[in-house]
Amino acid sequence: MIFTAKQIADFLHGEVIGDPNAAVSTFSKIEEGRPGTLSFLGNPKYTSYIYETAADIVLVNSDFVPDKPIRATLIKVPNAYTALATLMSMVEQQRPVKEGIGELCFISPSAVLGEQIYVGEFTYVGDHVRIGDQSKIYPQVYIGDNVMIGKNCTLYPGVKIYHDCVIGDNCILHGGAVIGADGFGFSKQEEIYRKIPQMGNVIIENDVEVGANTTIDRAVMGSTIIRSGVKLDNLIQIAHNCDIGENTVMAAQVGVAGSTKIEESCVLGGQVGIGGHITIGKKSQIGAQSGIISNTKEGSEVMGSPAIPVKNFFRSSIITPKLPDMYRRLNAMEKELNELKKKLSQDD
Repeated sequence: MIFTAKQIADFLHGEVIGDPNAAVSTFSKIEEGRPGTLSFLGNPKYTSYIYETAADIVLVNSDFVPDKPIRATLIKVPNAYTALATLMSMVEQQRPVKEGIGELCFISPSAVLGEQIYVGEFTYVGDHVRIGDQSKIYPQVYIGDNVMIGKNCTLYPGVKIYHDCVIGDNCILHGGAVIGADGFGFSKQEEIYRKIPQMGNVIIENDVEVGANTTIDRAVMGSTIIRSGVKLDNLIQIAHNCDIGENTVMAAQVGVAGSTKIEESCVLGGQVGIGGHITIGKKSQIGAQSGIISNTKEGSEVMGSPAIPVKNFFRSSIITPKLPDMYRRLNAMEKELNELKKKLSQDD
């Protein structure tokens, strides 16, 4: 489909700067802009590209003021990145919607399926499963017994949901995600580790997105809970009995040990490791590759391993490269001091 700058601006309640009839049919990055595409400028460090991009329309923030002429037509909006997401969502919704039940899938006679759903080939749906209206289950998905899946959910190929787990409305689970595998629970008897049965489940509330190959373990007892609005990147491990607060986001390769509580609206960078049985205060921000071994307070900003306040981390980072030289100087000073002491003792 082709849209003009005026149509896009009307949809976004934005302001056109340039040719209102400029037309686009797809998207491109601003540094790789092509004719017939729409791009955006959200990060100031990419500002130089707006003066040379071949994209015909560029979304910019309302406060953007160019330093020199720009060939592209601009659409000013309060937040260019949010506006781009809105447009992409609109385009995504225009794509054909899959419906129907594949001939080569297995669905238990006791399963209850909603209206306007899609179940792809080679999918397994176990006993007493409930799947809500307009949900899409792509090929090769496994859904164990007694699983409940809400409305308008999307399970991409290869998702595995073990028995008794609960998925809310409007959730997206990407390929390879495993929900409800056994938690890592063992009891050591002499030199042998005995498995502790994991008798709980996983509850994923509404509007959650789970990245590819992310794993969320079932609880020993009770539930591992992923609360509404949580966004998990690829390759994340959430251990048994964790409680992840509303609107928390985690980048790839985060690992959260068992019985940890992460409160609402936290942000975790890539490869963060969080120890077990601790609490991360709401609105905490944890830098990439940090190691958390104790509770954090509300609004904490920490980084490093073990994690320390961000300001202290950056101060330490400045000092670290200087340590070898400081060590040599300290040794030299110590040698001079010993020689001076020796000389003074001889003079006495």
